[in-house]
Amino acid sequence: MSGYFDAIAPLAYDPDGDGPGFRHYNPDEIVLGKRMEDHLRFAVAYWHSFVWEGGDPFGGRTFDRPWFPADTMELARARADAAFDLFRILGVPYFCFHDHDVRPEGASLTESRDRLNRIADLFAEKMAAGGPKLLWGTANLFSNRRYMSGAATNPDPDVFAYSAATVRACMDVTHRLNGENYVLWGGREGYETLLNTDIGQELDQMGRFLSLVVDYKHKIGFKGTILIEPKPQEPTKHQYDYDVGNVYGFLRRYGLENEVRLNIEQGHAILAGHTFEHELALAAALGIFGSIDMNRNDYQSGWDTDQFPNNVPETALAYYEVLKAGGFTTGGTNFDAKLRRQSLDPEDLVMAHAGAMDVCARGLKAAARMLEDDRLETARRDRYAAWQGAEAQAMLAPGATLDAIADAAEARGLDPQPVSGRQERLENLVNRYV
Repeated sequence: MSGYFDAIAPLAYDPDGDGPGFRHYNPDEIVLGKRMEDHLRFAVAYWHSFVWEGGDPFGGRTFDRPWFPADTMELARARADAAFDLFRILGVPYFCFHDHDVRPEGASLTESRDRLNRIADLFAEKMAAGGPKLLWGTANLFSNRRYMSGAATNPDPDVFAYSAATVRACMDVTHRLNGENYVLWGGREGYETLLNTDIGQELDQMGRFLSLVVDYKHKIGFKGTILIEPKPQEPTKHQYDYDVGNVYGFLRRYGLENEVRLNIEQGHAILAGHTFEHELALAAALGIFGSIDMNRNDYQSGWDTDQFPNNVPETALAYYEVLKAGGFTTGGTNFDAKLRRQSLDPEDLVMAHAGAMDVCARGLKAAARMLEDDRLETARRDRYAAWQGAEAQAMLAPGATLDAIADAAEARGLDPQPVSGRQERLENLVNRYV
């Protein structure tokens, strides 16, 4: 016990209550034949909840946590105590972390690895005593100045090698803690100017690095999923993992499309100029959907503000795509979200997660109703129904030629007339559920 959250009791499902608790998130409620907890698979992000100090591009630290600056192992253990207290209060089934979040960096690679392993021992004890499971681990390959020009894509091969050692250590710990996924972040894998950049060289380095990670996964017998997270516009101008379509092209080029899936974040989808549901639907269509980071951005700000979700219609459309994709397997709903820099109290961190979990629960239930009623899917099937005909199918089949299709169109005297897409009717239909 850390003492930091002593005044806060574990939250319970209390739909008619007036105090702390969940109004909509009932872990045991059955939705589409499965417990709500098993659908949503909530995870708390260690970094934003316990590492972030409340700064932004225009102001420094505002939070005063008793484990700051966590630059000693003693303070790192105090932070772990507080983290597992929060996990217990929220009753979440999972958590996620970077290596840099949980241990102070050592004077050498070996010391950093040893410190990570010592914290992992502590995690293992807490997990065995009833703590949550590990949804995924990852390595921080962006904060230190050594990564200013990237990690896998760095022009210095020593940084590539250092990154490989860092990832190996974190994969080993993730495997030891029975993590269900391992994530590679591309926070610095991009460039600012072509004047000093060899794009082809850097892409090949990134492809090779990911191939080495996949090989190592199989070597150690890690059964989890390797995930990449698309990250547009941060902090470089041109990210190599910009969005779902971009990452799929990268995976195909290096023969990794059957080995790697995607962790997709709402805030990053918006920064890439897409909706969250677009990125989820495209990943599912391409067979690379894996997991999600559920947050939101301030639409009046031009950067990634990582706010907790509070928009039920947005989350409903997201979970609709998740459910259509068959739901999560090894993935889940990670809150890659942080408090506002004026929200200083322990209760703020608890209530931010509780409110977000309620929003997601409402979104999930609305999405389930939409799927059960089948009206959206019926409209979609009707729109493409003509493609089920023999002549239409023949146009898509191997052996079809442009000449044959064109000659048939002229012979039939085709003059197709537009048919309404009925967008407004479908938008109104969605609003009946949310």
